[in-house]
Amino acid sequence: MITLDGVTKTYGPVRALVNVTCTLHPTNVTVLSGPNGSGKSTLLSVIGTLARPTAGRVNHGDLGSSRREVRATLGWVGHESLCYPDLTGRQNIELAARLHGCSPSEAFTLAAARFDLGTFANRPFRTYSRGQRQRVALGRALVHSPRLLLLDEPTTGLDAAATERLGQVLRDEAARGATVVLSTHDGAFASAVATAVVALDRGRRVAT
Repeated sequence: MITLDGVTKTYGPVRALVNVTCTLHPTNVTVLSGPNGSGKSTLLSVIGTLARPTAGRVNHGDLGSSRREVRATLGWVGHESLCYPDLTGRQNIELAARLHGCSPSEAFTLAAARFDLGTFANRPFRTYSRGQRQRVALGRALVHSPRLLLLDEPTTGLDAAATERLGQVLRDEAARGATVVLSTHDGAFASAVATAVVALDRGRRVAT
């Protein structure tokens, strides 16, 4: 269980988050909702230790008390894929698996099945469409069965079939005990996967 207590994040005069308090439970798929600029991406970054809160506290429970411990458990997909453009999709996934001490071949086989990577995975990543890049990034984030999975607009570029596959993957990850948190503007997808909602408006948590 991850708890946030009075989390505030400022960037100069801009208050991206203001006194946000919430609890994120394993086995839940928690959707962060709110308009553009409401603080969803910032909150994901704070939860994932990619940004430090200006005030308040994040307790990651048994995931660890240090940034290094938490990041070892983290699967992350942001707006940029961060994949190597001259490697193939397969090589990007296998490299991530090696870095996490996992079997590269098993990691790729699972990712390919989950996100239908077989038809393009051996081409250089730089040749991919936006949706193909997203599917590889999602597969790569899951190679080590992360206990904390954070996704910022994960349906970007995905067609209906890929979006449906992603929904099933997130349900499966939550069922095995992962804490899954995502932001999305796709209302239908949010309704299909959410078991909890944290609504934000201008950096503050609001009632849903």
